[in-house]
Amino acid sequence: MSILAPVTPVRYDGVDALLADARSRLDRISPRAAFQELVTVDQVLLVDIRPAAQRALEGEVAAWLPALVVERNVLEWRFDPRSDARLPEASYERRVIVLCQEGYTSSLAADALRSIGVHRATDVVGGFAAWRAAGMPVAGVAA
Repeated sequence: MSILAPVTPVRYDGVDALLADARSRLDRISPRAAFQELVTVDQVLLVDIRPAAQRALEGEVAAWLPALVVERNVLEWRFDPRSDARLPEASYERRVIVLCQEGYTSSLAADALRSIGVHRATDVVGGFAAWRAAGMPVAGVAA
Protein backbone atom coordinates (compact mmCIF):
# COMPACT_ATOMS: atom_id res chain seq x y z
CA MET A 1 0.00 0.00 0.00
CA SER A 2 1.36 3.39 -0.93
CA ILE A 3 0.92 6.44 1.24
CA LEU A 4 0.49 9.66 -0.64
CA ALA A 5 1.84 12.88 0.77
CA PRO A 6 -0.76 15.56 1.41
CA VAL A 7 -1.18 17.96 -1.47
CA THR A 8 -0.89 21.63 -0.71
CA PRO A 9 -3.68 23.44 -2.53
CA VAL A 10 -2.56 25.95 -5.12
CA ARG A 11 -3.95 29.40 -4.56
CA TYR A 12 -6.38 30.26 -7.32
CA ASP A 13 -8.22 33.56 -7.39
CA GLY A 14 -10.22 32.88 -10.55
CA VAL A 15 -9.65 33.19 -14.26
CA ASP A 16 -9.76 37.00 -14.22
CA ALA A 17 -6.84 37.07 -11.79
CA LEU A 18 -4.99 34.49 -13.89
CA LEU A 19 -5.49 36.66 -16.98
CA ALA A 20 -4.44 39.85 -15.17
CA ASP A 21 -1.30 38.10 -13.91
CA ALA A 22 -0.37 36.95 -17.42
CA ARG A 23 -1.02 40.40 -18.88
CA SER A 24 1.15 42.03 -16.21
CA ARG A 25 4.15 40.44 -17.95
CA LEU A 26 3.15 41.46 -21.49
CA ASP A 27 3.49 44.66 -23.46
CA ARG A 28 0.27 44.07 -25.43
CA ILE A 29 -0.14 45.86 -28.74
CA SER A 30 -2.97 47.17 -30.88
CA PRO A 31 -3.89 45.60 -34.21
CA ARG A 32 -2.40 48.60 -36.05
CA ALA A 33 0.89 48.36 -34.10
CA ALA A 34 1.04 44.62 -34.82
CA PHE A 35 0.51 45.25 -38.53
CA GLN A 36 3.24 47.93 -38.56
CA GLU A 37 5.70 45.54 -36.94
CA LEU A 38 4.81 42.78 -39.39
CA VAL A 39 5.51 44.93 -42.44
CA THR A 40 8.52 46.89 -41.18
CA VAL A 41 10.52 44.78 -38.69
CA ASP A 42 12.53 41.64 -39.41
CA GLN A 43 12.04 38.55 -37.26
CA VAL A 44 8.41 39.35 -36.38
CA LEU A 45 5.79 36.67 -36.76
CA LEU A 46 2.05 36.76 -36.15
CA VAL A 47 0.72 33.46 -34.82
CA ASP A 48 -3.00 32.77 -35.08
CA ILE A 49 -3.91 30.22 -32.41
CA ARG A 50 -7.63 29.97 -33.24
CA PRO A 51 -9.09 26.56 -34.13
CA ALA A 52 -9.80 25.81 -37.80
CA ALA A 53 -13.57 26.07 -37.36
CA GLN A 54 -13.25 29.56 -35.90
CA ARG A 55 -10.92 30.71 -38.68
CA ALA A 56 -13.35 29.33 -41.27
CA LEU A 57 -16.24 31.18 -39.67
CA GLU A 58 -14.55 34.49 -38.85
CA GLY A 59 -11.86 34.78 -41.53
CA GLU A 60 -8.08 34.83 -41.38
CA VAL A 61 -5.17 37.21 -41.48
CA ALA A 62 -4.22 37.95 -45.11
CA ALA A 63 -1.84 35.31 -46.45
CA TRP A 64 0.77 37.83 -47.66
CA LEU A 65 1.66 38.79 -44.09
CA PRO A 66 4.31 36.92 -42.08
CA ALA A 67 1.78 34.86 -40.15
CA LEU A 68 1.41 31.23 -39.17
CA VAL A 69 -1.49 29.19 -37.89
CA VAL A 70 -0.45 27.18 -34.84
CA GLU A 71 -3.37 25.98 -32.80
CA ARG A 72 -3.17 26.66 -29.09
CA ASN A 73 -2.81 23.04 -27.99
CA VAL A 74 0.63 22.69 -29.65
CA LEU A 75 1.99 26.25 -29.37
CA GLU A 76 4.72 25.67 -26.79
CA TRP A 77 6.04 22.57 -28.59
CA ARG A 78 6.21 24.43 -31.89
CA PHE A 79 8.01 27.49 -30.50
CA ASP A 80 10.40 25.95 -27.97
CA PRO A 81 13.74 25.84 -29.81
CA ARG A 82 14.66 22.75 -27.73
CA SER A 83 11.58 20.78 -28.79
CA ASP A 84 11.78 18.02 -31.39
CA ALA A 85 8.41 19.35 -32.68
CA ARG A 86 9.64 22.93 -33.11
CA LEU A 87 9.00 24.97 -36.22
CA PRO A 88 11.95 26.33 -38.23
CA GLU A 89 10.83 29.80 -37.09
CA ALA A 90 11.30 28.91 -33.40
CA SER A 91 13.83 31.15 -31.69
CA TYR A 92 14.23 32.69 -28.27
CA GLU A 93 14.92 36.02 -29.98
CA ARG A 94 11.99 36.06 -32.42
CA ARG A 95 9.20 38.55 -31.83
CA VAL A 96 6.04 36.43 -31.70
CA ILE A 97 2.70 38.24 -31.72
CA VAL A 98 -0.12 35.90 -30.72
CA LEU A 99 -3.65 36.33 -32.04
CA CYS A 100 -6.86 34.67 -30.86
CA GLN A 101 -10.46 35.70 -31.54
CA GLU A 102 -10.93 38.34 -28.83
CA GLY A 103 -7.59 38.71 -27.04
CA TYR A 104 -8.05 36.55 -23.97
CA THR A 105 -6.55 33.18 -24.85
CA SER A 106 -3.75 34.95 -26.71
CA SER A 107 -2.65 36.71 -23.51
CA LEU A 108 -2.34 33.38 -21.69
CA ALA A 109 -0.57 31.85 -24.70
CA ALA A 110 1.90 34.73 -25.08
CA ASP A 111 2.70 34.51 -21.37
CA ALA A 112 3.28 30.76 -21.76
CA LEU A 113 5.73 31.46 -24.60
CA ARG A 114 7.56 33.94 -22.40
CA SER A 115 7.77 31.31 -19.66
CA ILE A 116 9.62 28.93 -22.03
CA GLY A 117 12.09 31.65 -23.01
CA VAL A 118 10.49 33.36 -26.02
CA HIS A 119 10.90 36.64 -24.16
CA ARG A 120 9.62 38.96 -26.91
CA ALA A 121 6.20 37.27 -27.17
CA THR A 122 3.07 39.39 -26.81
CA ASP A 123 -0.49 39.48 -28.08
CA VAL A 124 -2.96 41.70 -29.91
CA VAL A 125 -5.45 43.61 -27.77
CA GLY A 126 -8.94 42.56 -28.88
CA GLY A 127 -7.69 39.67 -31.03
CA PHE A 128 -8.83 38.97 -34.57
CA ALA A 129 -12.14 40.75 -33.98
CA ALA A 130 -10.24 43.98 -33.27
CA TRP A 131 -7.82 43.27 -36.16
CA ARG A 132 -10.74 43.01 -38.59
CA ALA A 133 -12.59 46.01 -37.06
CA ALA A 134 -9.44 48.14 -37.43
CA GLY A 135 -9.37 47.41 -41.18
CA MET A 136 -6.27 45.24 -41.10
CA PRO A 137 -5.82 42.80 -44.03
CA VAL A 138 -8.01 39.70 -43.81
CA ALA A 139 -9.00 36.82 -46.05
CA GLY A 140 -11.91 34.42 -46.10
CA VAL A 141 -15.50 35.12 -45.17
CA ALA A 142 -14.60 38.19 -43.13
CA ALA A 143 -12.80 39.86 -46.04
